[in-house]
Amino acid sequence: MKNIFSLLKLTLLMIVIFAMLYPLAIYGIAQFAPNKGKGETVSVSGKVVGYQKIGQKFDKSNYFWGRPSAIEYNAAGSAGSNKGPSNPDYLKAVQKRIDTFLLVHPYLKKSEIPSDIVTASGSGLDPNISPQSALIQVKRIAKVRKLTEGKVQALVVSKIQNPSLMGTPKVNVLELNIALDQLK
Repeated sequence: MKNIFSLLKLTLLMIVIFAMLYPLAIYGIAQFAPNKGKGETVSVSGKVVGYQKIGQKFDKSNYFWGRPSAIEYNAAGSAGSNKGPSNPDYLKAVQKRIDTFLLVHPYLKKSEIPSDIVTASGSGLDPNISPQSALIQVKRIAKVRKLTEGKVQALVVSKIQNPSLMGTPKVNVLELNIALDQLK
């Protein structure tokens, strides 16, 4: 009986800590973050078009495509696929993405496709792609939008975000596509 009361007290203490105090502490810390932890929205002409740090699906040929999502860009369920690199279902999904990419980019070889444009990120919501993934789409975008490749390439280069200290360069797909819509 003595052990049961000890376990009940411990359970109650853990409920108070992890169901009440911890969420309140995180909420309090979030109040010091940009936008008070509610996400950094991106607006065009006063209308919210997306979030700075959450990927969106772009699959039309007149826009740059971002990383695929294992969760269909559902921010409520951020997760990867949990399938390893030798899983047959995963390999089929990646091959399907490669085939689709090559179909729309017939000027490329399979070996020229950067891995980040055909594999989902761990969160399934990565808003960024590598500069290489953006640059290999320039020819398609220029042709569809009737722009010069040089103009589209210059836009991509202007949107490359270099790391402050460590990391790799990246391009935010939403910002790039907004700038592309404003390009004449």
